[in-house]
Amino acid sequence: MSAQPASIPAANAAEVRMGNGRFFATENFNFQTLRALMEAPSGSADVNEVLEALKLIVDGDTQSWYAQWSALAERVLALAARTRDPISKGNAYLRSYSYQRTAEFPLSPGDPKRVKSWADGLARFDKALATLGVACERINPAYEGGKLRAQYFPGRPGAERKPLIMLVGGYDSVLEELYPLLGKAALERGYSVLAYEGPGQGQPLRDGLTFTPEWERPTGVVLDAFLRTHAKPKEIVLIGMSMGGYFAPRAAAFEKRIDGVVAWDTCYDYGEVVRLMTGGMANLHPADKAWFSNNARWTLGVGSVEDAVREFGRYTLAPVAKEITQPVLIMAGEHDYAIPLQQTADFARALVNAKSVTTKTFDLASGGAEHCQTGNVTLVHATIFDWILANFG
Repeated sequence: MSAQPASIPAANAAEVRMGNGRFFATENFNFQTLRALMEAPSGSADVNEVLEALKLIVDGDTQSWYAQWSALAERVLALAARTRDPISKGNAYLRSYSYQRTAEFPLSPGDPKRVKSWADGLARFDKALATLGVACERINPAYEGGKLRAQYFPGRPGAERKPLIMLVGGYDSVLEELYPLLGKAALERGYSVLAYEGPGQGQPLRDGLTFTPEWERPTGVVLDAFLRTHAKPKEIVLIGMSMGGYFAPRAAAFEKRIDGVVAWDTCYDYGEVVRLMTGGMANLHPADKAWFSNNARWTLGVGSVEDAVREFGRYTLAPVAKEITQPVLIMAGEHDYAIPLQQTADFARALVNAKSVTTKTFDLASGGAEHCQTGNVTLVHATIFDWILANFG
């Protein structure tokens, strides 16, 4: 029998204060804090150094956010420089990278601090992998006048008998965050990992390549480049994070070298997400409103939010879901701030030709009710890797 909370005497009830599940009133600040802390199990964040930095941030002030996260990144970088133990040193470089990425996140696309922040973060990530002895092959295939980026992490002996885990992010993802979130966990379980970013993400975005709804195109380019120098894997499982829950299934509908697909989380119709978001703009904090409109215009290369709404209307799986024939895992949080929960059922119903469809919805008590189960990455790992074992052995 579970213990029941002690009752509070009526006379004292007004004096009792319950715990607070939020760091900030600003939705984006709160979510990005959880996103950073989500990397703690991989060594890419630590709790109390983050909590100390949060005390100094003015809620909703992007420059205050940048200053404090960047200062934390610099302190941890200095810690890495004076640390001798290679694992502690490498993890400090990873944390410094993660905090610098988090610092830059809400800045406007044209903020001059972005260029140095981005370069500093990449250098720290690369130094972390080198210090930790993590083998990583960089792949930069040509794509529509620019280049994409991919990182191949070879698994330990025996990985060739397992599926290749292929990872892609979403609306605001960068390549380097995929290793601490899921790549390291896959390596620990004996898988090889191919992480990539496409147009509209990370470096390709900064080089002028913007989103495409036809995600099979960049995915195919990355696979072609990888297979030119590596043996064809036993199977390939493509996992898409956040808006990657649209990108990965869209790619799987047309790219049959993919043998299984994970929508982490549901993203059946991103056009609906954007319409709902813009319809509720009046209720958003000014910092949330500015970030959303800036990122939408930047990633699509359009001039207005209205243009972005029209363009994102093309980002729906409804016309192509019937082409998905692989096993599919759909994940969802009951209290996802961005994507309506009913999209999980909509997507599952549309997968009429999939080999199998598994849905997993997380409630508040599980700690996974947020978008992408942010704040509970071990729950993500258990769900995804159990599904892979059930479907691919």
